Amino acid sequence: MTKKSKITTGKLILLICILPFLSSAQGVLNSGQIHGSFQMDAQFYVEDSLIGAEKVPENVLMNAFANILYTNGDFSAGFRFESYQHLMKGFVGELKGNGIPYRFASYKTDELKVTIGNFYDQFGTGLIFRAYQDWNLGLDNSVDGLHLQYQLAKGITLKGLIGNQRYYFEKSDGIVRGADAEFAFNEMFPSWADNKARFTIGGSFISKFQEDDSPIYNLPENVAAFAGRMNFSCGKINFLGEYAYKMNDPSLVNNYIYKPGEALYVSTSFSQKGLGISLSGKRIDNMSFRSDRGMTGMPLMINYLPALSKQHIYTLASFYPYSTQPNGEMGIQAELTYNLKKKSALGGKYGMDISVNYSRTGAIQKSKVNDTIAIDQTGTLGYKSKFFAVGDDLYQNDFNIGISKKLSKNFQIELLYSYQIFNIWVVQGHKADDTTGANLVYANVAAADLIYKLKNKKSIQLELQHLSTKKDQGSWAMAMLQYTIAPKWTFTIQDMYNYGNEKVDDFGEKEPKIHYYTMTVAYIKNTNRFAITYGKQREGMFCAGGVCRVVPASNGISFSIMSSF
Repeated sequence: MTKKSKITTGKLILLICILPFLSSAQGVLNSGQIHGSFQMDAQFYVEDSLIGAEKVPENVLMNAFANILYTNGDFSAGFRFESYQHLMKGFVGELKGNGIPYRFASYKTDELKVTIGNFYDQFGTGLIFRAYQDWNLGLDNSVDGLHLQYQLAKGITLKGLIGNQRYYFEKSDGIVRGADAEFAFNEMFPSWADNKARFTIGGSFISKFQEDDSPIYNLPENVAAFAGRMNFSCGKINFLGEYAYKMNDPSLVNNYIYKPGEALYVSTSFSQKGLGISLSGKRIDNMSFRSDRGMTGMPLMINYLPALSKQHIYTLASFYPYSTQPNGEMGIQAELTYNLKKKSALGGKYGMDISVNYSRTGAIQKSKVNDTIAIDQTGTLGYKSKFFAVGDDLYQNDFNIGISKKLSKNFQIELLYSYQIFNIWVVQGHKADDTTGANLVYANVAAADLIYKLKNKKSIQLELQHLSTKKDQGSWAMAMLQYTIAPKWTFTIQDMYNYGNEKVDDFGEKEPKIHYYTMTVAYIKNTNRFAITYGKQREGMFCAGGVCRVVPASNGISFSIMSSF
């Protein structure tokens, strides 16, 4: 289903070697600039049967990349070399090896920008197209081809693209084509320039082509998706809305049904000094969109479906992260932030910040089509669904309150309480309780973060967390102590204890209550950061923006280096 990239490491190295000679001959190199960044993550693995960390034959696994960017006036070019020797646990095996999966050249004038090679972009909120990269997830769905951006007139921006998506060190057979237009009315009409009300609309089109390789079904080779959006703001109020429609796209993700897909995302907010209110809602219906219909997981996603749930910064609060369900979900999220003024009755001498957040996501209502045997029956329209009809299944629910309070000139405290309901069967594919077959995990999470500033740019931070639940692996407690000597040194010790585990193994014996301890030392100098960590990592889900990957249990010493120039 994929083909190898035509750009090989040897060819690119040859290009790099001759570029200085070509550039120098034209007097380009002297006026240009070269920038870059480097990151390496490596781990020495230790077998640990207690936590399920398996033996690693190579002992040491490593992921690394280097970005090189050359700019000269309106011209820029660059590449990224990636190396996985062998790749660290938790990343997909197809990444193993070395290569240059990302390289580009770009030129722009006052109105036109042309990019050839790999590129990233997003149309609107991403409901039908988003090409982006997340190193920690092992996700990169950049498009390799041609990207155009043209400023037709003041306030009118047009985009066009065509190419193949990255598939690890290869490319997808599917061809992605698209166009986008955005109209900023306050820039288009001079009389609106100083208007308090700002209004922008946009429209997008994306099409993918993939040959019909099915001996059974007549699969569409060209699948198009359309989206329209608007953004309106006036003083303290802002509104954003986007609707997307996708033609029928049978795939492995939707069990090869022929139902069209659609998505709606709306968000409104109000903000003024000391007060912020936001409300968001979305409906997703059969919106998995990939350049290869046979793919699942993270590879070859053309679009991006944001998750409406709080992105917690505390470990136990993000213990059950939610990932978007493209086959159907409806969700809402509301947040209130309020600042109690200094020297007020509740704010005290230094004031206090309060945030309240609520999110809920559940299934959409589905019913059988005509005389089909079941919902999602392969080779049929799949199901019927009324647009605003809510299904019976709850996927996630999170109500949380956060407080940030400065108690003295040098002492600050942050508190969090979160009540969560999580459908572990839908999101992670296993039951919350093996004995009762329950799907839902009910959890109460509390966290306290204490930060005290010492003299000479030193500080000490104590973080205490607790997750209480009778489901899944039971309750957890966590403590973290961090000592910082700004701006260079950070020393951290942490322990996460699964004291509430009541599960039994295949022999009827209770599973052990495990401590997951880690110790980290980090050093920063200029644009370089070095870190070394020793300890245990529990098995679980790691998510970013509603996209998740499974992280296996591990034990050992890890190293991290980040640098830029």
